[in-house]
Amino acid sequence: MRSLSRPLLALGLSGAMTVGLTSASATAESSLVAPAAADGASGIGDPYWPLDGNGGIDVTSYAVANRYGLASKWLSGRTKVRLVATSDLSSFSLDFLLKVDKVTVDGARATFARSDGGHELRITPAAPLAAGSAHTVVVTYDDHPAERAYAGQRNWLANKREVVTMNEPHMAPWWFPANDHPRDKAVVDVRITVPHGREVISNGELKGRRVGKRSTTWHWRADEPMAPYLAFFAAGDFTIARGKRGGLPWLVAVSQGLSEGDQRASMRLMKKTPAVIAGLEKDLGDYPFSVVGGLTTSLNPGFALENQTRPTYPAVGGSYTSLVVHELSHQWFGDDIAVQGWRDIWLNEGFASFMEWRWDETHGGRSGAAILRSYYDDVSEQSDFWQVVVADPGSAKVFDSAIYGRGAMTLQALRNRVGDEVFWRIIRTWIREQRGGNGASEEFEEVATRVSGQDLGGFFTAWLRTPSKPARTPENGLS
Repeated sequence: MRSLSRPLLALGLSGAMTVGLTSASATAESSLVAPAAADGASGIGDPYWPLDGNGGIDVTSYAVANRYGLASKWLSGRTKVRLVATSDLSSFSLDFLLKVDKVTVDGARATFARSDGGHELRITPAAPLAAGSAHTVVVTYDDHPAERAYAGQRNWLANKREVVTMNEPHMAPWWFPANDHPRDKAVVDVRITVPHGREVISNGELKGRRVGKRSTTWHWRADEPMAPYLAFFAAGDFTIARGKRGGLPWLVAVSQGLSEGDQRASMRLMKKTPAVIAGLEKDLGDYPFSVVGGLTTSLNPGFALENQTRPTYPAVGGSYTSLVVHELSHQWFGDDIAVQGWRDIWLNEGFASFMEWRWDETHGGRSGAAILRSYYDDVSEQSDFWQVVVADPGSAKVFDSAIYGRGAMTLQALRNRVGDEVFWRIIRTWIREQRGGNGASEEFEEVATRVSGQDLGGFFTAWLRTPSKPARTPENGLS
């Protein structure tokens, strides 16, 4: 995500002793007793948002089938969640904010209840789930998403003509039940029914459209697993353009709710998407997904977001190529390689910001080294910018400008320190080794140390873990 106003986580064992058994026989008996099923934890273990994600489950896919009324802002539907129990469970949770009408597990009615302010949907199946077993959970619901809030956020962005589900770190619980943490990626299949004549755009590829007398159902599917917050849909009146470049299909859309001038400018910007991907591939290797695109909304989110395969943007004009570079860089850094925990957010935002610098230097602008010097020289030592611990900023500063700016500075300083050829080997090794998974700061630091053959402990301490301005030394990539 890029803010346009900034520079940018117990399984209980039960085995009661049997009265009258000898010590030896009690030991033998207890070794045969299976662990008792337990309630899955209400969080995956991320201290920034302790209720994000859930314990005891691993989701493999979501099949979302929703109906949305643009005028009423009413959403109803059902989501089929395929999951595997990772421990013996008597109950488990999904992150969901809307009013639930019914839950089934493997076709049998399950009981459900709300907890933790309505964010946790606690589901108790008719029979416990055994560790390693696969299950299908179907949740049916209807509600006004705009009336729901979590972690101080009201993320439903809509008027009577348009809606777009874009936000970070949380968005999924406003429109489908999820294991809402980047650590649990899953395939997402989306069907959205809207009044006849309206368009729906989502992730991945348009698989079909069923036109009825009063409504149309749009079916989108992304083949590669994604973090739940990266799933989105937009509904309204959109102009759509599509094509193929180098074998990669692209599809972009622009809201007709914008002025004619903004529509033209936004479409020009969106159509830069395939060329930007081709440019990024020169440094980063093959684009990680099977389709690409973008969408410009007429609503005012105040930021763009790296929704997987199809980022969403506000109207910013036709020349803001750097924003497209930023969001498309996230397809590698943030989407394909998601954070292990939200404290690792600089691996998303710092990397995408650095790729803006790289784009600038390869397209007639300043070099990354020059931009680093400018940042370093122009920001006072007393500035709050230097007081953020980049590798663990805390939830209140997870999108602070320092995460973007100092994250990018760290990468350019690393480039200065190890040299250009070694630096790009580090980046490509990181992409290759983490592909399709999650990454933590310490893992990137290990890759950089291994590939460079240098002791970079002091370097990363200065840039990522010290709340002060790094000293101007060659060891810190500064001279």
